[in-house]
Amino acid sequence: MSSNNTARGKTIKIVLISAKGPLYRHRGGIFKKSLRYQPLTLTTLAALIPKELNSEVVLYDEGIENVPLDIEADIIGLTVITGTSVRSYELADHYRARGITVVLGGPHVTLLPDEAAAHADTIVSGYAEQTWPQLLHDFIADKLQPRYQQGADFTLDKAVFPARELLDGKRFITQDVFEATRSCNHACEFCVAPSAWGRKPFQKPVEHVVEDIKRQGAKRLIFIDLNLIADRKYAARLFTALIPLKVSWFGLSTILIAHDRELLKLMARSGCNGLLIGFESISPRNLQQAHKQFNNPQQYKEVVKLLHRHGISLMACFVFGLDDDDPSVFQRTADFVVDAHIDLPRFAIATPFPGTPFFKRMELEQRILSYNWELYDGQHVVFQPRNMSVEELQRGHESAWRYAYRYRSIARRLMGSRVQTHVAIVSNLGYRFYAHHLHSFYNCDWFTGQKGAKA
Repeated sequence: MSSNNTARGKTIKIVLISAKGPLYRHRGGIFKKSLRYQPLTLTTLAALIPKELNSEVVLYDEGIENVPLDIEADIIGLTVITGTSVRSYELADHYRARGITVVLGGPHVTLLPDEAAAHADTIVSGYAEQTWPQLLHDFIADKLQPRYQQGADFTLDKAVFPARELLDGKRFITQDVFEATRSCNHACEFCVAPSAWGRKPFQKPVEHVVEDIKRQGAKRLIFIDLNLIADRKYAARLFTALIPLKVSWFGLSTILIAHDRELLKLMARSGCNGLLIGFESISPRNLQQAHKQFNNPQQYKEVVKLLHRHGISLMACFVFGLDDDDPSVFQRTADFVVDAHIDLPRFAIATPFPGTPFFKRMELEQRILSYNWELYDGQHVVFQPRNMSVEELQRGHESAWRYAYRYRSIARRLMGSRVQTHVAIVSNLGYRFYAHHLHSFYNCDWFTGQKGAKA
């Protein structure tokens, strides 16, 4: 159906889709239910649909189910990140050929709007709280514009409570996923956030975050904010408001939390029992080049100990393939995470996402090997490393996973931590399966599409 067939006052059917790249589709993905939480994008978009439109809304997350090709809808919206763009465009082209109006939005669309526009009736650039409702009103009135852009006056002041019930909660480990802020005030070279949305953190009123938690009846929460402590005063207000709720939560921070002991104490009192922190590299040169020199590898072990003393477990993330890395970096990093007693280490291959300074530098140095966006997932090598071969980087990344998740390594890390032991054991066993089967999940080879045309 198209907008021309949709009369004012009649029910319109809206379908929202989160496509997945080949590694992460439910039929061949790496992560099992035990490691998957319910995302917020689709459920938030559903909650933003104006009530007066009299709509029927259906959500599909390709991470848990097949997306039907014979969908009947008036309008379909797809949220797109770089690694899912190829699949998203494939679906968009298919539905448009059937006469359905298609909207594309998300980080990849924001970074490469002209590319995305070729596969959609309209695109949304930036955050969609203001533009998505306006787009739907325009659609009903047959006045759809080709592009909708986040306004300069954008805020998160309006209370929006995600329609979590529209996705099957049984397919996720938890639906108790929340968001207080967006974007990040840092400018790390490889990070998509500052390129897509700028460095100004956007904040929801603390009372709206608390209300969302209360409505959900959540006691064990996940905050998906990129950097909860970007604004210290806001973080302190949020943590203080969480204390009477008697919740436990996991979130993301930078290593700078270890430099603010009072905020760290308040974070722990608020119920924080786990943090994901991007350590990124054990090389100061890499960190300096990535504009993340506030990370100091000499302090990493003390940071881990400090978090553990506050009852906070650590998921530390490391990136391989930066310019100071050579083939020795994999074992050195794997040894470090074991010696430092990091509860749940994660490793990724450096990925120059389009629009980032890292991508621009790699293009300038003629080091991009593939423009097949499907490979831009943190698991494939898409650029030429400076001090090793492509295969050395790919295989070394796998070896670090395997070593860090040997039974002996798991035991040593968790014996040194002793934080959230039961949860840590379950999580480590899940990641052990991933670590020892990583290559078997690569259903798109990293040599495919090298020097190929942009999607």
